[in-house]
Amino acid sequence: MKQYIYADNAATTQLDPKAFEAMIPWLRDEYGNASQPYSFSRKPKKAIAEARAVIAECINADPEEIYFTSGGTESDNWAIKGSAFSDSGHHATITSQIEHHAVLHSCEATERIGYPVAYLPADEEGRILPETLDRYISDRTRLVSVMTANNEIGTIQDIAGLADIAHAHGAMFHTDAVQAVGHIPIDVKALDVDMLSASAHKFNGPRGIGFLYIRKGIKVCPFMDGGGQENKNRAGTENTAAIVGMSIALMNNTQNMRNTSDSIRSLENLLITKLIEEGLVFRRNGANTLPGLISLSFQNSNGEMLLHRMDLKGICVSTGSACNGSSDEISHVLQAIHLPDEYAKGTIRISLGKHNTESEIFKITESLKQILMPK
Repeated sequence: MKQYIYADNAATTQLDPKAFEAMIPWLRDEYGNASQPYSFSRKPKKAIAEARAVIAECINADPEEIYFTSGGTESDNWAIKGSAFSDSGHHATITSQIEHHAVLHSCEATERIGYPVAYLPADEEGRILPETLDRYISDRTRLVSVMTANNEIGTIQDIAGLADIAHAHGAMFHTDAVQAVGHIPIDVKALDVDMLSASAHKFNGPRGIGFLYIRKGIKVCPFMDGGGQENKNRAGTENTAAIVGMSIALMNNTQNMRNTSDSIRSLENLLITKLIEEGLVFRRNGANTLPGLISLSFQNSNGEMLLHRMDLKGICVSTGSACNGSSDEISHVLQAIHLPDEYAKGTIRISLGKHNTESEIFKITESLKQILMPK
């Protein structure tokens, strides 16, 4: 089997071995439906309750404020649509121009049925400034949704400052923290957010599971109708194994966060240093970024070409632009930060994780040099 250097950890992460081991009994032996009243379901029900408590502790929430979902996309959809659809007065939502499409498309869906939405501009570093929100918000605003950290350029936002402004106008505040949870400290009480989205596969948990934090007292419509699971707010048979795996992965990442972050920052600095030493000219995007999430733009190059050439060399990276048919379409994030076209078209995202090594950094650097500076 071909050995890859995996440098796209912002897309998904390798499953934590301890999380995998913790999942096995709930897949193989203790497969009872946690919603059933008989004794065979007691262990799964207890496991879900314990996992909920672990996850809550990791973000300084109360267990009853954690609602399990199928992942970040569902959590974002629930926060945006659940807020809008519980508001007969059709109050406004405010979000930003650089949000994940799970938020942007959810907002567009509410707009189509008469709920107004405003889109905050970002500065050239990808920051949503509190003073910008202050100009847009009014007492007609019901919800403000701004992501904790951007998935393309890594910029970490001043969530506490933005939430303060929202609350001063009587609005709720939601943050898509999918890219941030498990990688930087998250304290929902300190941030003072009303809702927060997370997805397990971004922090070494299994795919297809996530959660939405909803502060006690916040009213949003249920996202899925059916049974009475998740306190009658999200119907569907609980995925016990995935829920347990998510809790173990988040606990492990949270407990080891400082050491992991320091290690990844060291690799990040090494990568930038080596690129400069090799004479490669690039522009780095973002400010106050997540550990290891590196958006690099090479002037007059092509991000799709770089992605595929790196893939041929056995290196997985991502691109800052999406291929739309036969043309290259600049990503909405790079457009929003007004990155010049000659840089935006040559953008790639390298996202390092806890399994990357120094030797891989040398190979990534050498491969980029071979592609961009052929002899």
